[in-house]
Amino acid sequence: MGCLFSRKSKEKDQEKKKKKKKEPDAEEEPKQYSWDQREKIDVKDYMLAQLKDETVGRLPGKVAGEQFVIQECENCNIYVFDHSATITIDDCSNCRIFLGPIKGSVFFRDCTDCKCIVACQQFRTRDCKKMDIFLCCATQPIIESSTGMKFGCFQYYYPELGYQFKDAGLSIFNNNWSNIHDFTPVADENNWTLLPEDAIPQDFIPLPDLEEFKSVRISTELNRSIVPVTRGHRQKNSDELCLVVFFAGDYTTANARKLIDEMAAKDIALVQTKEISMRPDDANRVFKEKAADFIPLLQQGPVVALEFDGDGAVEACQNTVNSVFSASKVFVSESKSSASQDVDNFYNYADMQMGM
Repeated sequence: MGCLFSRKSKEKDQEKKKKKKKEPDAEEEPKQYSWDQREKIDVKDYMLAQLKDETVGRLPGKVAGEQFVIQECENCNIYVFDHSATITIDDCSNCRIFLGPIKGSVFFRDCTDCKCIVACQQFRTRDCKKMDIFLCCATQPIIESSTGMKFGCFQYYYPELGYQFKDAGLSIFNNNWSNIHDFTPVADENNWTLLPEDAIPQDFIPLPDLEEFKSVRISTELNRSIVPVTRGHRQKNSDELCLVVFFAGDYTTANARKLIDEMAAKDIALVQTKEISMRPDDANRVFKEKAADFIPLLQQGPVVALEFDGDGAVEACQNTVNSVFSASKVFVSESKSSASQDVDNFYNYADMQMGM
């Protein structure tokens, strides 16, 4: 009997639960999804088109990683003081353009007589003529069906710019500005050259004079540039090189910049820089017999490498590292005779890793 009653009571309980499910107390609210809560984007906020003789742009925070388009502008000063996803520039002539860090590609098409300052992951031009570009590019820049192209190293500062590089996923130390690939070369002609080493960006792209942009505290001084200004593929001043490698830590970037400043004061030129992750096997190939000292440090993050050029470069780097960075482990070339091989070992490895 006990079993029979318990079975019936269970059946009654189940019926009550079914009735409750059929009679909800109130109407269910529609579900909210994250994409329903996004602000509606006005395409016009991310486009500058068909402008003439104007100074225009976007302040920090106004683009915030979105795509941006510039087209059919003539004799304009254009400033995009923010990071973006991609930017295309079409059919512009006689314009001065600043573009903050671009996570993906920047593509100039059918542009003439433009002067630009650009930081990006990928840089490409097609059917362009007579352009001067101060460039920071993480990969090899490409020109196609373009002539009269001149390139210099990115040289610019405003307080938000460093954070924008990080938001765009770009390293200030990975800059291939002078390593141009011409997709459509012409025999016995150069479609591109390097700008003079003493070229000043502000002489090409003036600082904005509109009241709207006065809140952006800009400097084009070489020693304030967010991106270290390098000599790139210019002819070296000396046959003495030196490789210095900083390992990941709280002050890696600050230490690298400090050494760059110290060497500049001694007239030792910065040729190129690189930030890249390394594995123990890579360290063995690059650092040879010193590798064991540095392998444990590789797990902390990417390394930052600096190549210097100038008479006395090795001794100057060694003395500065020993006196200023004695608390950190830093790789420095041992001698003038080994330094060139150090540079080749590291940068051949880095170029291979980055698909150059």
